[in-house]
Amino acid sequence: MHPLLSRPRQLAGFLALAAGFGLLLATLLESVSPGGFASAVAFGVPMALALAFQSLAVWYPVRRLAAQTGGGTRVQALRLVLVGAVSVALWCGLCALWALVLDGLGLAPDLPGRVFAALPLLAPLGLLLFVLATLAHLVLAALERSRAAERQSLELQVLAREAELRALQAQLDPHFLFNSLNSVAALIGTDAAAARRMCYLMSGFFRKSLGLARREAIPLAEEVYLAETFLAIEEVRFGNRLRARFDVAENALTLAVPPLLLQPLVENAVHHGVAHLLEGGEVSLRARRNGDRLELVVENGCDPERPASRGAGVGLANVRARLEAQYGHRARLDVESTAGHFRVSLVLPALAAGG
Repeated sequence: MHPLLSRPRQLAGFLALAAGFGLLLATLLESVSPGGFASAVAFGVPMALALAFQSLAVWYPVRRLAAQTGGGTRVQALRLVLVGAVSVALWCGLCALWALVLDGLGLAPDLPGRVFAALPLLAPLGLLLFVLATLAHLVLAALERSRAAERQSLELQVLAREAELRALQAQLDPHFLFNSLNSVAALIGTDAAAARRMCYLMSGFFRKSLGLARREAIPLAEEVYLAETFLAIEEVRFGNRLRARFDVAENALTLAVPPLLLQPLVENAVHHGVAHLLEGGEVSLRARRNGDRLELVVENGCDPERPASRGAGVGLANVRARLEAQYGHRARLDVESTAGHFRVSLVLPALAAGG
């Protein structure tokens, strides 16, 4: 279907323009062959509207022409020339027929003679309008192809981003699973009850996280619950050496975050920070809404003399890549490391979960 036919307002404007052209056509007829302006209008306006609808039909061969390349272009161009010749011939024939109808109804005596006298001007005029309509439709077809290419490009970008997010998400579960299994293995020989409790907590954690990981975003409240469960698992192993503190603003709990965004950060805080302190330390999570931004901060103590750990860098790189893939320049991750203290700050758009 022609794009104009699905837009009533634009179609009405187009038909009004055609009616205005009909008045010009009536003026031309009256100047070439005088006989009454009223009868000329009765002829000119309907014929102008007929020509307008004929020009809309040019859209179909023009669109096929725009889609062709090589030899196909020449074939379609020849077809377009043939369509133009047939269109002009049909319009001229319709002009003569309409003049005969008006004359037969007694509404415009002598109109057929006047129209036949004006045909040498009407035919070139119809051809000129056909060419203009063809050029306009070529521009419209080019714009349509450009929009379609842009839409396809955006769709491919979205698919690529979704694939990247799925790949990054898939890296998290095995990493945490292996670390957790190593912790259970270490406890089995020394504290079987603690190992059983850790297995129970792990079961709940993975059951919850696997369900959430299928979603693009979850409420911060659910992400905080996962972080709390993870630290509860680690507290079984570390006991009083590990302390957790959560300071989450009420108005931030319903905001959307990618699933398992905080888990690698609190995992790093434990395994690459607190675990290497003889007296242990605290892992804190703070969340605030600041206007149109959600600010998350994970802090922990660390041993300043301990060499940098490669595992911590992988977790941070994963989180940074996920933020960039999902939010682009609207989100960022900052790391601040000082003597005995490590801090990771996240800033992302404050979007309602599910909105």
